[in-house]
Amino acid sequence: MPTPIIHAITPSVGPTSGGDLARLVGLHFAPQVTVRFGEREAEVLAIWSEELDGQTQWVIDVRTPAHPAGLVTVSVENLDDAATPVPDELGPLADAYLFERSSLIEEASVTRLIRALLQELKVQVIENTNMTVALDYDATLDDASAVPSLAELPALILSGPTVRLNRFYANNVPHERVILGSSGPELLRYRPALTADLSFRLTGASTFTAELLNLMGSLSSFLNRNHWISLARDPDQPELGSVRWELDMEGELRTNLYGRDDLRVFTCGLVVRGFDLDEGLPMDWGKAVTEAPELQTLSHGSAP
Repeated sequence: MPTPIIHAITPSVGPTSGGDLARLVGLHFAPQVTVRFGEREAEVLAIWSEELDGQTQWVIDVRTPAHPAGLVTVSVENLDDAATPVPDELGPLADAYLFERSSLIEEASVTRLIRALLQELKVQVIENTNMTVALDYDATLDDASAVPSLAELPALILSGPTVRLNRFYANNVPHERVILGSSGPELLRYRPALTADLSFRLTGASTFTAELLNLMGSLSSFLNRNHWISLARDPDQPELGSVRWELDMEGELRTNLYGRDDLRVFTCGLVVRGFDLDEGLPMDWGKAVTEAPELQTLSHGSAP
């Protein structure tokens, strides 16, 4: 059999931790092969052949190994029936895959959303309240009686979120993405994103009734003024614009002026509606795109 030839690797970038799925397309692969990224061996998940324009094309799906950051050569080595390397049947493709180390400072969208909520509460509530208020966040706070553990009172605490599926805002249509395949552009179809409501709880606390009512009034004004919360789609690419979600009060303001340790508290719910927790998982590999102009008309959420 001739020397293996690798035509394309998709995707061509992945994390240094490995574990990503990658697809190799080429010619002259054997039914059993060893695939290496640099000097590290990848796990071969599947290998098969298909006819394309009268020529047999081979496809290999692998799981990438862990590897230090940098560009590496990807190679395919044919094996015989005894799983022994076949002499002179090793096909490398130089600088074919880039291992990238994930940025430790990159924030998830939920984290950025919580940060934005805290910033807006500070500017619109705390700084416009005629008293000193501590603003804190506790994702595990289940009981308003835990507030006295804070170092400073009065206080306003944002806790949560809990997640509920939202079918009203959900996009039930798979979306498509153009990728570069062995024979040109192809469409990769993605499942609809998982859309949810993020439910938070706001707790105000003070040892003085007047302070608590002052804080409650300022928070009520905030909830009446703000019906949306916006975030940049990508903080590193401002040209991509922003996206916004509906912000709404959930339930009623509830007060307890006779708490333990002479603590006055109030609580209310706050919900962010229609938040996509992911962008949809890949469904399958689509057919080749034959008309180049079509690539410019594809959009997020377009019908398959």
